[in-house]
Amino acid sequence: MLANRKILIGVSGSIAAYKTIQLVRLLIKQGAEVKVVMTEAAKDFVSPLVLATLSKNEVLTDMFQENTWSNHVALGRWADLMLIAPLSCNTLAKMANGHCDNLLLSVYLSATCPVMVAPAMDEDMWHHAATIRNIKTLQQDGITVVQPGHGELASGLFGDGRMEEPENLLTAIDDFFRKGKATLTGKKVLITAGPTREAIDPVRFIGNHSSGKMGIALAQECQARGAEVTLVLGPVDLPARYEGMTIIQVTSADEMYNACHDHFQNADIAILAAAVADYKPEKISEEKIKKEAAATPELKLVKTKDILKSLGAIKDERQLLIGFALETQNEKANALEKLKSKNADFIVLNSLKDGAAFGSDHNKITIFSKAGAEVAFDQKSKAAVAADIIDTVTAGESTITV
Repeated sequence: MLANRKILIGVSGSIAAYKTIQLVRLLIKQGAEVKVVMTEAAKDFVSPLVLATLSKNEVLTDMFQENTWSNHVALGRWADLMLIAPLSCNTLAKMANGHCDNLLLSVYLSATCPVMVAPAMDEDMWHHAATIRNIKTLQQDGITVVQPGHGELASGLFGDGRMEEPENLLTAIDDFFRKGKATLTGKKVLITAGPTREAIDPVRFIGNHSSGKMGIALAQECQARGAEVTLVLGPVDLPARYEGMTIIQVTSADEMYNACHDHFQNADIAILAAAVADYKPEKISEEKIKKEAAATPELKLVKTKDILKSLGAIKDERQLLIGFALETQNEKANALEKLKSKNADFIVLNSLKDGAAFGSDHNKITIFSKAGAEVAFDQKSKAAVAADIIDTVTAGESTITV
């Protein structure tokens, strides 16, 4: 969605400017064209050279540089979106009152493109009546405000005012452009994400390293496209934006199985991205198993219920069912066998040989469809991968239409 988009980044004076480096890098990796405008104060926190190198464009800081005039009007007309990140308390106040004493403000006041801001300041400043008033003024002017998060601040305090993380800003930008691409409006989507944990005793379990990032990215992508999302989420320790979704938190494979069957009937699309345990202990000890010097306990395992196969057996013609396959050998053959045996419409293949790894922010996939299509993608961020998956399954690659 961000390929060939023209993004103008404004940087004001805040310690949070270090995050802008990663944001520019992420935008470039998504194929966006990025230009950067900085205030003089911002140069105390981040090097223009670094941002110029990453953006592949000269960074502008002054209205006049080397006897040339920086055309602020052209910049504001060039961009598809202007994002000021970080937005300091001082620059916020100037914007709210129409001040124009530097290049960044000149570009802002002459911009014909939409504007988004990501505030960054200490908690007491963020909650001050003047700041609240200034934020409301920007919102009334049509500016999109990405609310700051809660966390450790430059002052050493913990509280509100921390600029949103680069990955979440990337998602906010992507969401902005997707508002006109509501391809799933009116559709109900069921998604599973994360690992399952199969108890051995009250303190031990069998599990895996799944972070849930891929499934959560899919849930956010579907929601951004207008879908009503139900996310069945295994035990993950991952901050994410879940507003507006129905979240069902589960622990075991049996709990995930039951939750999926409870909601599958009403779903138009089901995407099973969770890493569900294939086996579980036959018996769960009611007490912690003690370590005995004279004996080594035996653990007998039994298969867990196959969620994908069970849903494939009951799905109707209006429903799309998408599964995932993580393989280490015979990747394509195993993925195609899973596609057929589970009666899925699509299988998304991850190969450990291609660098797929639990917990990574990136993924490399190939999608196989029941209709015989095979679509391979380069390694991308999981947010971009989620977009590729939804684009593919809703683009007529299958005999089922959504």
